[in-house]
Amino acid sequence: MSAVDPRLSINQATIKYADLATALKVTADAGVQSIGLWREPVNDVGLDVACRMLNDSGLRFSTHCRGGFFTLPDGPERTAAVEDNRRAIDETAALAAAGAAGSTAVLVLVAGGLPPGSRDLVGARERVRDALGELAPYAQQAGVTLAIEPLHPMYASDRCVVSTLGQALDIAADFAPEVVGAAVDTFHIWWDPQVLDQIARAGREGRIATYQVCDWKTPLAEDVLLSRHYTGEGVIDFGSLTRAVMATGYDRDVEVEIFNADIWADAPEDVVRRTAETFSAAVSPHLA
Repeated sequence: MSAVDPRLSINQATIKYADLATALKVTADAGVQSIGLWREPVNDVGLDVACRMLNDSGLRFSTHCRGGFFTLPDGPERTAAVEDNRRAIDETAALAAAGAAGSTAVLVLVAGGLPPGSRDLVGARERVRDALGELAPYAQQAGVTLAIEPLHPMYASDRCVVSTLGQALDIAADFAPEVVGAAVDTFHIWWDPQVLDQIARAGREGRIATYQVCDWKTPLAEDVLLSRHYTGEGVIDFGSLTRAVMATGYDRDVEVEIFNADIWADAPEDVVRRTAETFSAAVSPHLA
C-alpha cells in the first residue's frame, strides 16, 4: 500500500463493530494518524479509560460523534437532551486533551427530526437555535466547537431538520465561530447547487469545523442510512468539493465516515486499509 495521507482520519463509524481498543489499534497499525470517535464505544469503557487508551495510541482526535437531537418542544425529554449534550461536550474536551498534538475539540451535532405529529420544519429549526443558545456558553468554557451537520433532505423528517450547509450557517451565525461551526460532509451536501458558494461562505465566516468524506452511489440501500461508500466508488466530485474546502484555508484532518452494512461486515483492519487506499486516490490529490 502507498503511504497513508497524514491528514486522513478514520471516523469510528466506518468500523462500527470494532470496540474502542480494536478501532485504535487497527487505525494506528495502518499508519493512519487520526481518529474520530463515537460516544457509545467511549462510554462502554468509561471516559477516563478511553482518554488513556487514546493517549497511548498516539493518534490525534479529530471529532466526537455525536450530540444534538434537540428539536422536541419544551419538556422533560428536551431538558434531558440538552443535559446529555453537556456531557458530550465534557467528553469532547477530555478526549481532545488526551489525543496527540493537532487534536481538535469538535462535537458533531445532528439536529434531530420533526417531533411526532409535527409538520413544522421552521419551528423545529428554531428549537435547534434555542438549544445552541443554551449550550454555547458551556461549550465555550470547555473550549469545544459545536459543529452543526446538515444531513441530506431525505433525513429531514426523522433525523435532521437542517438539510443544507446554508441553513447550518444561518443558525450558526448567532454565535462566535469558534463556538458554533458546521460539519461539511460530502455525502449530505454534494447535490446542493449552492454548495460551492456556501463552502466559500463558511470559510469566510471561519465555521468549517470538520470536513468529512464518503461517496454516494445508487441504488440506495433499503435503509438509506447505510448507503455510504468508499471515496471514488460513486458519483461525488471530490475534486471540486475538496478544493473548495482547501481554498478556505482549512488545515485540519479529513474524516472518512461510512455507514454501509457490507463494509461493516468486513474485518476492520481491511476496512481501514481500503479506506486509506481509496482516500489516497480520490481525495489526497486535491488537498494541496
